[in-house]
Amino acid sequence: MGTNLLRRFVVFYLVALGLLAMSASAGAQQKGEPGKFDFYLMNLAWGPEFCSVPGAGTACKTPRGFVLHGLWPQNYDGSYPVNCAERSGPPQPDINLDITPDLPLVNHEWIKHGTCTTMSPEEFFSLEHQAFHSVRIPKKLRELKHEEPMRPKDVLDLFAKANPSFPQNSVVVSCEKGRLTAVEVCLAKVGLMPISCQGIHGCDAQAIRIVPVTSMQ
Repeated sequence: MGTNLLRRFVVFYLVALGLLAMSASAGAQQKGEPGKFDFYLMNLAWGPEFCSVPGAGTACKTPRGFVLHGLWPQNYDGSYPVNCAERSGPPQPDINLDITPDLPLVNHEWIKHGTCTTMSPEEFFSLEHQAFHSVRIPKKLRELKHEEPMRPKDVLDLFAKANPSFPQNSVVVSCEKGRLTAVEVCLAKVGLMPISCQGIHGCDAQAIRIVPVTSMQ
C-alpha cells in the first residue's frame, strides 16, 4: 500500500471511529416516554470533588461526604431517557438541600430525569430521600481525614461490608483523572431494592485518590 493511500486510510478510519463514538453517545441518552425505563441508578457524588467544580453553589461548600447527584431512570442496555416532558418543578426545592448540594442541581435533576417518571415533583424527591437514606456509608469514608489512595475494589468492599444485604454488583465506583468522583447504586424500579447493575461501566483505574471532607473547610 502506498504512503498516500495508507494516510488516507488512517484518516478515514479515525473519522469513522469518531462518528461511531458520537452516534453511541447520542443513543445513550434519548428523549423517552415518562415511566418507560427498567431501573433507577442513584449517583452518590463524593462531595469534595463534586463541590470543587467552579460555580458550585454556596450550599455546596458545606462540608459533607457523599451527596445526592441524582436518581436516574435507566435501561438494561445502557441507554436512558431524558427530558421526557415539560412539567413544573418542585414548589419548595430548598427542602432537598439536606441531601443535594445546591438548588440549580435540584431543578436540573427534575427537568432531565424526574420528568421521565410518572411522579409529581414531591413524590420524586421523596423517593430520592428514600433512596439516599437506604445506603449506609462506610465508616472509613465518613471519617476520612487525609487524602488516601485506594483501589476501586477496596471502595466496593467497604460498601459491601456496610450494606451486607446488597446483591453482588449492585454498587459501581466512578472516577475521573485518578480521583473518586461517585459511587452509583442500582435500585429496582418498584420498591427501590438494590439489584445487580446492567449496562453500567465503573472505574477501571488501578488506584484512585480520595480527597477528604476536611479539604472543603
